[in-house]
Amino acid sequence: MPDRNPDTEKNRKFPRTVEQMELQKQLDWQNSEAQRLKEEEEKAAEKAKKPALRFAVSSRFMHVFIWFMGILLTVLIAFFSARMFCREVEIADSSMEPTLSNGEVWLINRMAYRIGTPQRGDIIVFRTESDNGSSLHVKRVIGLPGETVQISNGQILINGETYKGDEFPSVLDPGLAADPVTLTEGEYFILGDNRNGSEDSRYASVGNVDESMIVGSIWFCVHPVGKIGFAPS
Repeated sequence: MPDRNPDTEKNRKFPRTVEQMELQKQLDWQNSEAQRLKEEEEKAAEKAKKPALRFAVSSRFMHVFIWFMGILLTVLIAFFSARMFCREVEIADSSMEPTLSNGEVWLINRMAYRIGTPQRGDIIVFRTESDNGSSLHVKRVIGLPGETVQISNGQILINGETYKGDEFPSVLDPGLAADPVTLTEGEYFILGDNRNGSEDSRYASVGNVDESMIVGSIWFCVHPVGKIGFAPS
C-alpha cells in the first residue's frame, strides 16, 4: 500500500458540491453588485462636483461683472451730470487769491440758482454782458438785493453795520462804494477776495451784478491735481 504524504493530502482539492457552487455564485454576484454601486456613487459624486464648480466660477464672474458695471454706471452718471448741469471755468487772474488761484480749473454748478438764490459769501460765476459767449468772472457775493453797501475806512458796511464775516484785507480803494450803494431787486454787490487787486462792483466796468447775469456757483476743482475737491466756503 503506497505511503500518503500529509502535505499532499492537505493541499489536494476536492470537487465542490452544488451548494458550495451556488453559494460562491451568490458571493461573486454580491461583490460585483457592491463594486458596481460603488462605481456609480463615485461617478455621481464626480458629476455633482462639476456643476458646483461651474456655479462657483459663474457666481464669481457675475460678482466681478456687477462690480464693474456699477463703477462704469457711476462714472457715466457723473460725466453726463457734469456736462448737463456743470461747465468749466478757469481762474484767469489773482482777484480771488488766496481762495482761488490763477490757472485753476473749476466746475460751475449751474443748477444752484435755478432752485435758490445767491447768499452772502457765495463764490459766483457771472457775465458782465448779456452775450452767452462773453467771458466769465468769479467773485464773492457781499451785498444782497434791497441792502445798502458802503466801504468806509477800509471796512465794508451793510445797512450801516460792519460786515463781520469778512477776514480779508482792509479795502484801500472803496471806488463807487465810497458812497452808499443801494441794491435793487435782483442786484448783488460782489468783491474779489484779493480786496486790493480785484476789479469788481466798486468799478463802473463791472458794477452791481444782475441775477440774470449769474451763471452759477463755484463747485468743484478739477485742476491742479493737488487741489481737486469741493469749493471752500
